[in-house]
Amino acid sequence: MIISRFVLMLFNHEHAMSTFPTFYDSSAQCALNMAQLLRTLTRQGLCVSRQQCSVLFVRHAAPMGTTAKEEMNKFWAKNTRLNRPMSPHITIYKWSVPMMMSITHRGTGVGLSGAISAFAMAALLLPSSFPHYLDLIHSLSVGPFLIGLAKVGIAFPVSYHTFNGIRHLWWDLGKGFKIPEVYRSGYTVIGLSVITAVAAATLL
Repeated sequence: MIISRFVLMLFNHEHAMSTFPTFYDSSAQCALNMAQLLRTLTRQGLCVSRQQCSVLFVRHAAPMGTTAKEEMNKFWAKNTRLNRPMSPHITIYKWSVPMMMSITHRGTGVGLSGAISAFAMAALLLPSSFPHYLDLIHSLSVGPFLIGLAKVGIAFPVSYHTFNGIRHLWWDLGKGFKIPEVYRSGYTVIGLSVITAVAAATLL
């Protein structure tokens, strides 16, 4: 429709030029007529494009949705109706070595972070120095078994988190993701962690 109107305008424009040649002798008048022609064409094109855009918008506009709370209520109602378990649901999974090691890695990370923070706060806030409190622990006359157990309890999280962190770095390189390799590296980390913890508790 726009093209046909444009052709018609050009025909009228050429007809006028052939009928009144002296009228278009001036270049300024010719430029003015061309500007009017382009303005008319632009206005008609914009009107048509606006109508098309409005129709397209109405055709593809999404209806007014419900609120987030209503959607969540529908989601939980559907889960209850279908008797779906909540996720993650640890009791429905079969426990495996990689699963236990993943949980232990996070637990040791949180524990070490908390212990280091507590030790730093104690060093800043307690009035006496570290040797004083170390002598205080020795004065409790705790047996060697409990002392060794405490040393292993401190050394094992450090060694385990270190070795398993190296394992994760190896995974970051895209290696060791096959199931046999995952189990093999897991058993290696556990063995090295136990050996390192016992050695550290014996030597320190």
